[in-house]
Amino acid sequence: MTTSATETATSPTRAPQRRGPRQVRDVVFVDGARTPFGRAGSAGKGMYAETRADDLIVAVIRELLRRHPEIPPERIDEVAIAASTQIGDQGLTIGRVAGMLAGLPKSVPGYAIDRMCAGAMTAVTTIAGSIAFGAYDLAIAGGVEHMGRHPMGEGADPNPRFLADKLVSLDALSMGATAENLHDRFPHLTRERADRYALRSQEKFAKALAEGRIQPDLVPVATRSAEQGWGLASKDEPPRPNTTLDDLAALKTPFRPHGRITAGNAAGLNDGATACILASSDTAAELGLPVRMTLVGYGFAGVDPEVMGVGPIPSTERALASTGLSIDDIGLFELNEAFAVQVLAFLDHYGIDDDDPRVNPYGGAIALGHPLASSGVRLMTQLARQFAEHPEVRYGLTAMCVGFGQGASVIWENPHYTGGSTAANGADQ
Repeated sequence: MTTSATETATSPTRAPQRRGPRQVRDVVFVDGARTPFGRAGSAGKGMYAETRADDLIVAVIRELLRRHPEIPPERIDEVAIAASTQIGDQGLTIGRVAGMLAGLPKSVPGYAIDRMCAGAMTAVTTIAGSIAFGAYDLAIAGGVEHMGRHPMGEGADPNPRFLADKLVSLDALSMGATAENLHDRFPHLTRERADRYALRSQEKFAKALAEGRIQPDLVPVATRSAEQGWGLASKDEPPRPNTTLDDLAALKTPFRPHGRITAGNAAGLNDGATACILASSDTAAELGLPVRMTLVGYGFAGVDPEVMGVGPIPSTERALASTGLSIDDIGLFELNEAFAVQVLAFLDHYGIDDDDPRVNPYGGAIALGHPLASSGVRLMTQLARQFAEHPEVRYGLTAMCVGFGQGASVIWENPHYTGGSTAANGADQ
């Protein structure tokens, strides 16, 4: 008499032994890197105009593997890569495609993820949950966006009931319009104040670049041009270090006549990719990997889509509540500058000065760009570098607003912390 596969699988003598409760493990940020960010463009405009999106993220994954030869490639359990527009060279389950193209063994799985601007941030938190649970030991998370090839919303078909049933305002489909709405809601957040913040972002980025703080995170990328041949992208294309307040004041307001949002106080349309290595703390110790940050907690929240810029406030409240921390415990802030008004609304809510040195010490997306789904890991990589510079700071926050009315916030702990600082004295640049 033969035994069927079904009988074998359900046989009491073959049943697996039940394990005890799982222990949640610490998740660490081992390293992060990014391509230089480019101005989005086609027909020869923008340094990545004729470079594929998947080649951008592949370059970053390869660089991380090159930097860490102590990682056996077969030990990587997952590759999670975000893209907001998952078609063309950002489609085909970009995490799986990028891992294979980067030379990882075919046994390493991968997947794609989408939470618009917070795609890479969500890739990190999703992977981190799997590591903490014990399903993975070591993984890669990141994001890519080629807005020159794939403009925001390309191919989308919003359900007409969103507007017909008045579920959202038409403004929700235009990020610039949502930022204008935020100015309406908080009239003290004037255009002049937004322009001053934008100027400081350019100045801080220029200072950080001059001091050599940006270059270590960059991965040079070969670029292609049918007319000019091959080139090398080795620095960010968007920054305008010679910007003045007069320049900013003269810019047009494309989203509303006599509005307040301009190309100068908002992030541009950009191309770029980011990725990072995440591991359990015990795996990092086993392989001799550096620990640049330890994940403390995170939060995501939804808000009215027509004022999506306030999203980081409730998401930060959730992150703080889940970790038992307060905003006073945060010594460094990396806030994505989709629009100056969005950051200013966050700072006002928490009583933080516009020019607080703890906030975006290297400047932000207004200066260097915001390739949507990739930006979350850029924030994390910069925070990790700042942690090493500031052992007196224990906790840092990475946060961003998210299209269609969401916020995303992740809290990290500094492994270099030596004590003696709170957010009251914080980081001093």
